[in-house]
Amino acid sequence: QVQLVESGGGLVQTGGSLRLSCAASGRFSATYAVGWFRQAPGKEREFVASIRWSGASPYYADSVKGRFTISRDYAKNTVYLQMNSLKPEDTAVYYCTGGNSDYPAVTPHNYDYWGQGTQVTVSS
Repeated sequence: QVQLVESGGGLVQTGGSLRLSCAASGRFSATYAVGWFRQAPGKEREFVASIRWSGASPYYADSVKGRFTISRDYAKNTVYLQMNSLKPEDTAVYYCTGGNSDYPAVTPHNYDYWGQGTQVTVSS
């Protein structure tokens, strides 16, 4: 059984930073993908970033490339999303997700497990 628990969301001003955490429990192969999606009110859930459970092959949406960094802490079984230079358009609920589909996978249906989400609000 896979469980994903997000934390680290909050309110930040434009240009600020936040670090989201996704604590994962279960058994994963090295190629298992852990990703982050986000969903703003009235919009579809969109891909943000993903990484292999081995820590290899980080992949980013164009909208966050150069500002966000996805990484994995092996000792803590946790995947992080470091978000810098935040913009109001980054405001959304951020979800951690995991799956075994082809990589990189940028659509929600490619993933099997989802966390409960954490709110990120960037004020202008």
